[in-house]
Amino acid sequence: MSRFRASAPLTTDWSHFDFTIDGPVATVTLNRPEKLNPLTFESYSDLRDLLAELPHRDGVKVLVIQGEGRGFCGGGDVNEIIGELLKMRAADLMRFTKMTGDVIRAMRECPVPIIVKIQGIAAGAGAVIALAADFRIVGTSGRFAFLFTKVGLSGGDMGAAYLLPRVVGLGRATQLLMLGDTIDATTADRYGLVSELVPDEELDDAVAALAARLASGPTLAFAQTKSLLTRELDMPLSAAIELDAMTQALLMTTDDHAEFHAAFNARRKPEWKGR
Repeated sequence: MSRFRASAPLTTDWSHFDFTIDGPVATVTLNRPEKLNPLTFESYSDLRDLLAELPHRDGVKVLVIQGEGRGFCGGGDVNEIIGELLKMRAADLMRFTKMTGDVIRAMRECPVPIIVKIQGIAAGAGAVIALAADFRIVGTSGRFAFLFTKVGLSGGDMGAAYLLPRVVGLGRATQLLMLGDTIDATTADRYGLVSELVPDEELDDAVAALAARLASGPTLAFAQTKSLLTRELDMPLSAAIELDAMTQALLMTTDDHAEFHAAFNARRKPEWKGR
């Protein structure tokens, strides 16, 4: 247990998705394949809470989020969420929408690199969760649909109007968020939404290879790079350069930076320690 966690114990049992840890790689598996792994009130809140705990799990260096079966995530459960929302008053509706946004904020602020594995559909909230990840490994069956306007809601849900233009540009984001059309994996790759496009039968291997690469790399440097990428999106250049300089000076004091120098002179691969 990290001393920075104090007396609050880490959760050992997550009821609304599967959670496993294999060495340095943690995996969340959405496990309702018969309905394309829809999200519920409980799975949203569990995912938010797990992301808050994850940095306190010693040894976890990568998180993979995936869906069981033929699709990644079809979005929010139509009856379990939308049906219930129609009965709620404004205060509870605000609690719900803030909770869903908290999941995306937690993904971007979590120092652990996040990989999403996508086969089949990633729709609605599932598409935004994929968008918020650091890496999207997509099989050729993959499809994306930011379909919020098709249910009569704003396309800018859960931070999509903030994140998507920064990934694919304003023009493409306008097209995807306003029209809500489904795009296939090849189109998503062309738009810049895909980190790596592979045949479906190679999807597991591609995710495992990237997870292993991240887990065996300079994890402290990865965490700081993710932090800068997230925080500098809205900074002016002078502030971003100042933050870069402070971060780089700090990392120059780490064991990993010294290890690179020693490995270079010894003509060997660095043995990264993440400290």
